[in-house]
Amino acid sequence: MFKLLNKDGKARRGEFHTEHGTVQTPVFMNVGTCATVRGGISSLDLKEVGCQVELSNTYHLHVRPGDDVIYKMGGLHKFMNWDAPILTDSGGFQVFSLAKLRKITEEGVSFNSHIDGAKIFMGPEESMQIQSNLASTIAMAFDECVENPSPRDYVQQSVERTTRWLVRCKEEMKRLNALERTINKSQMLFGINQGGCYDDIRINHMKEIAKLDLDGYAIGGLAVGESHEEMYRIIDSVEPFMPDNKPRYLMGVGTPENIIEAVYRGVDFFDCVITSRNARHGYLFTAKGRVHILNQKYKTDPLPIDPDCQCPACKNYSRAYIRHLLKANEMLGMRLCVLHNLYFYNDMMSKIRKAIEENCFEDFRIKALEEYSRRL
Repeated sequence: MFKLLNKDGKARRGEFHTEHGTVQTPVFMNVGTCATVRGGISSLDLKEVGCQVELSNTYHLHVRPGDDVIYKMGGLHKFMNWDAPILTDSGGFQVFSLAKLRKITEEGVSFNSHIDGAKIFMGPEESMQIQSNLASTIAMAFDECVENPSPRDYVQQSVERTTRWLVRCKEEMKRLNALERTINKSQMLFGINQGGCYDDIRINHMKEIAKLDLDGYAIGGLAVGESHEEMYRIIDSVEPFMPDNKPRYLMGVGTPENIIEAVYRGVDFFDCVITSRNARHGYLFTAKGRVHILNQKYKTDPLPIDPDCQCPACKNYSRAYIRHLLKANEMLGMRLCVLHNLYFYNDMMSKIRKAIEENCFEDFRIKALEEYSRRL
């Protein structure tokens, strides 16, 4: 399913073949938590800005509209009119970040919905069943994401439980994929490496889950409080023990600089809400640096956000107009900004892939880290 086409240092250029199409890696997955990217972005828009993989969230779709509803509508692809790959997060991170009161046992987690307070229980089997109803291309294993920093003893116990949960996820997915009623009988499973900021726990956990021969492997529990240096150190520690013939996913990361540094360390898949969240507040990424479109200096600026960008916003509208829309709280302003940031990220990944193909990624990395981090 995963074919490695070239390596430039540790940076990997590959193809990931799925039931819903081939993904060119490294890839940034555009985050549509509730089956849409916030800011008025449709599945047709995602095609226009070069999105390869859409990411939705198991927990959020379970509580609203309900995975049973989506199943009745033929699965997530039909529900949102998207025919390319979809990855669904397991819901584990939301359970631990949104639930004020929760009880963790060997079976799973009991908690209350953040929407209406309804009691919910989610464990490995429940997460797999929900994701099977959603019929996503890739399902993530149910795990516990601990805070950084956390006591070593607790992290070790949590990781051991997460490993046992992963075995149950794999067994349940095998059962579900064999059922006649299942929409996507080729649904894939990615396991998640945990261990906080403890290198040895991370390494041992990666060794253990690699034995399960899953469809892909993720590094989770980062970008949740630790420094960038700590994150890069952990990637460097874990990467040698990640299967070379499987895609590698760094969850919830991140800035252009984070992505470039992680590609440099051998990572293939990324996702982050920063693209749309920042855009809705006027913070935009360009090849020459970062723009805060609400700044006074853009009030009468006739130029596009980025004169070299080919996104729908830059091809048609000025900085002055987009700034006006945001100031007036017009939805079109947010929509144009989100389209621009999504395009920038997908275009950046295309440039990264080209640099790896041509064995000049180090030159690209040095130049991009300098230019992308500027504040204009």
